[in-house]
Amino acid sequence: MPTHARQLLVIITEAALEKNLIKAARQHGAQGYTIYDVRGGGQHGTREDSWEADRSIEMKVICTQEVAQQLSQYILTTYCPHYSVSMFIAEVSVLRPEKY
Repeated sequence: MPTHARQLLVIITEAALEKNLIKAARQHGAQGYTIYDVRGGGQHGTREDSWEADRSIEMKVICTQEVAQQLSQYILTTYCPHYSVSMFIAEVSVLRPEKY
């Protein structure tokens, strides 16, 4: 079965950015995304989801390398200086490349 290389961009950030990230993903050419409510902790403390302003999300975007690079650069310059954001990119193989 043939597979096709794509990038998985994962963004973990404050829930307040959800609508802005969706808009940015679409503007930078992403065909779709998946968003989860998440909790966790790290270098700057714990986000426990105990009240609305403390919620976090994880957004996953499978896309071309070009889209992943452009979108991640936009997020780095626009949101990282002002919000808690973690991001990573991983190589993935997809079976239906037209979806991504």
